[in-house]
Amino acid sequence: MSLPQPRDGILEIKPYTAAAGPLHPVCLNANENPHGCSPLARAAYVAAQDKLHRYPDGGATALRDAIADLRGMKANRIVCGAGADELISIITRAYAGAGDEVVYSAHGFVMYRLYAKAAGATPVAAAEKNLCANVEALLSAVTPKTKIMFIANPNNPTGSLLSADELEHLREKLPENVLLVVDAAYAEYIADKDYGDGRALVDATPNTVMLRTFSKAYGLAGLRLGWAYCTEGVADVLDRVRGPFNISVAAQMAGMAALADQDFVEKSRIFNAAEREALAAGLQNAGLKVYPSAANFLLVDCGTQAEKIRKDLAARNILVTPTAGYGLPHCLRITVGLEEENAQLLAALKEI
Repeated sequence: MSLPQPRDGILEIKPYTAAAGPLHPVCLNANENPHGCSPLARAAYVAAQDKLHRYPDGGATALRDAIADLRGMKANRIVCGAGADELISIITRAYAGAGDEVVYSAHGFVMYRLYAKAAGATPVAAAEKNLCANVEALLSAVTPKTKIMFIANPNNPTGSLLSADELEHLREKLPENVLLVVDAAYAEYIADKDYGDGRALVDATPNTVMLRTFSKAYGLAGLRLGWAYCTEGVADVLDRVRGPFNISVAAQMAGMAALADQDFVEKSRIFNAAEREALAAGLQNAGLKVYPSAANFLLVDCGTQAEKIRKDLAARNILVTPTAGYGLPHCLRITVGLEEENAQLLAALKEI
């Protein structure tokens, strides 16, 4: 007898795993909001305990309405997912399969590649310039087989970003049948008027999707909640592919409450901007190269000692992220933590 076999390409996927750490570590490895979440979101989560025996609203109607009201959008053009991560999977399964190609920037978010493989499609990495997505290289990577292009803006793990004009040029030159997905998971951390989160392109074109998340600035990573903004046609396709109850009761309630507390988001942005600058200066003073970042983390070049430094930090209960899986074995990604956490990191690096 022959045992069941997975589709071609599945066994080529290395499972995504988070590094195990000590019991009470300084977590600078997951780009979480070090301040937690809004007190309103926390209270809504507690209140959800009385509804845990009920199925959630399969359409996340109230949550989509709240997003639409805050952003000035139409709710029927919003699709919610268990984090932007699930939406990446849904989009890939909906629009790409065997014989198709999915294009992304060389050091882009690793799940673009993994979900492409899981769908049976071929992931295609376009070369970057100075660790930043290169529009011309992305366009050159497109073939008649290309069905989707993913752009993280800002990008994880490099922290680099494209301007609104660059995104517009990219969309203009892409074939109409290629879906452009702008993953704006870190958009709340940016106040630059030249920044493009993809919304303008969604409003202007029928073949663009913007992704957002509650996992970063909103501090709800543990609840897994994200959303996509797209045309009604694309939303209809995604709703056909996603699970019927993919957003839990607790996530929907906490998400709506989090949206109502924009002061918390703005305070998080202001803190991050100031502390990111201070952390970058401290790392540079330690003799390390720090790449410019628009997000809530820094990519740090540690040369041939990157893995040793990571292990030495872990031995001191400080967790940071290796980036060898992104083709950057000489670097570490370090989340901007609380002031005392960043000070602890810098002190440990001095010892190391």
